[in-house]
Amino acid sequence: MQIKSAEFVMSNSDVAKCPKDRMPEYAFIGRSNVGKSSLINMLMLRKSLAKTSGRPGKTQLINHFLINKNWYLVDLPGYGYARVSKSSKKVFQKFITNYFEKREQMVLAFVLVDCRHEPQPIDMEFMQWMGESGVPFNIIFTKADKLKPKVLERSIQVYSEKMLETWEEMPPYFITSASDSSGRDEVLNYIEELNNTIQTSEF
Repeated sequence: MQIKSAEFVMSNSDVAKCPKDRMPEYAFIGRSNVGKSSLINMLMLRKSLAKTSGRPGKTQLINHFLINKNWYLVDLPGYGYARVSKSSKKVFQKFITNYFEKREQMVLAFVLVDCRHEPQPIDMEFMQWMGESGVPFNIIFTKADKLKPKVLERSIQVYSEKMLETWEEMPPYFITSASDSSGRDEVLNYIEELNNTIQTSEF
């Protein structure tokens, strides 16, 4: 997929106020320090489309970006660590849940996982909730450039083994790096394939 245009549309905390047009949406979500904004900027070939920050947890709204005039990339707040009050955290965790439960245009969620770490309970619990709620998702392993090939391969294997303890099969996954753009074509081509499928059916 060639990215011809990428523009910010809106931010809000109310699913009912999300764009009304019937275009497919792909949501990106992960722990607050997983490198989500950097990944989005890499995918879109933009330096600051999504706001990056040294302070994890900066994204606290549902952010819609219109891509190529025909699909939305949705940047969701990170779950887990964030330097906000417990009451504020409960509020934006609730609208994450509302988004996944109510947003009919959402085709697929990409759950971002830092490949350098062993499977984290918070990631496993979130994906378990996604599965139980019937929310389709793929995994994107980030920061692949930080590991040597054999170490990276072992890390993915460990993650797969952990997932298979409770899942029948490992969800589809991508291995990426915002630094060297690895995995970019794979993610975008996958989205393009889904979009083509949607265009031939009723959406």
